[in-house]
Amino acid sequence: MLDRRTLFSAFTGLATAAGSVFGSRDAKAAQPSFKGDLDPRGTVGRLERLPTLDLESQQDFLTGFRTVTGRGFRRTGSKRMAALFEAEGLDPYGDPPMETILKIAEKDHILGMHCRTWVSMQQLTWSTVQELVYRDPDKYLAELEAADDAGPGTLELNPDMNLPDHVKHEIHIMPGGYVGDPLGGYVFHYGTNNFYGGNNDQDEIHIGFANAVPVPSTPQPDGRPLRILDVGCTIGQMTVGLKERFPDAEVWGIDAGGPMVRYGHMRAADLGVDVNFAQRLAEDTQFEDGYFDIVTSYILHHEMPAEISRQTVKESFRILRPGGVFFPIDFYTGENKPSPSAAQKYRHWWDHRWNNEVWWDEYDDLDLLGEMKSAGFDATEDGPAAWIGRTNLLGIKPA
Repeated sequence: MLDRRTLFSAFTGLATAAGSVFGSRDAKAAQPSFKGDLDPRGTVGRLERLPTLDLESQQDFLTGFRTVTGRGFRRTGSKRMAALFEAEGLDPYGDPPMETILKIAEKDHILGMHCRTWVSMQQLTWSTVQELVYRDPDKYLAELEAADDAGPGTLELNPDMNLPDHVKHEIHIMPGGYVGDPLGGYVFHYGTNNFYGGNNDQDEIHIGFANAVPVPSTPQPDGRPLRILDVGCTIGQMTVGLKERFPDAEVWGIDAGGPMVRYGHMRAADLGVDVNFAQRLAEDTQFEDGYFDIVTSYILHHEMPAEISRQTVKESFRILRPGGVFFPIDFYTGENKPSPSAAQKYRHWWDHRWNNEVWWDEYDDLDLLGEMKSAGFDATEDGPAAWIGRTNLLGIKPA
């Protein structure tokens, strides 16, 4: 099982390979920031610096701490698990049963330390940013409110939406999750920068993926996509990247998390990028049939129940025009995976148990490629580049 540190390290180079060209705040100067924008310590490129040097230093330390726990401790844990299995005369490879893994691992101090340090690092990543914004929440709420009606781009919030249970979990143990904390966009943005090990401060990873999304082989008359949807966009980093790649297209980002799209809209307006954000569900987008040329997503499907993934695939088919492209970027689908080791399975288990990766098991068992075919796509594993995991999922809606 790939862990997030492995994922983000492995694909750091993709941004360059895909020709990522990210805008600086010099470009932003062509369109002034919305009135009420907070910018207490200036910017580095397109990233607003954190409000205090102390917090910036804390996050820098936690980024290094993540590297230690994600690389060094993980290697140590893998070796330890193999040694424990061999001491029992068991094979640590070839998909050992979970019951055996837990029995062997449950009292080992080295494996326990690896889990504990990872969870502590994750908790500190969120709490340091959350504590900062909640010292003066009115200030940050006012910044969001000032941007709500600002352009370019539009924002649609649905505070009375009946949120299904699956969107209410505190994914990655982020306090409040994506829907419960009105200032969650700030927490998510700076917290997930930590996830990328300092390699996504300019949205390089997201822009790299946006630049490599396939375009329909049956193009619109002018040869360019007219409408693009980014599903489960959170704060819209890839959404903005898609608009920067296709400046003439109508680009939408939707997410069930109102705090996510609200922050995403604020940031896009601050960057002067014309993106439309809406609080809507992936499985019920409310767009008309055949509206989009491209529908994509970034590490979305493993964060939802398998049945919602199936519904999302069907919904994507419905809203794509004939010949349109569906491109979900995510971890491997469970197809063609090697038999996992005891260490991999244990890492997977505690990520599910302690890091609130609620639907890992369902996602592992889901044949996403098969679901795409069942929905009507001409689906293949032949993406245009090396993607997350072992399968490159590309769906074309038949003409």
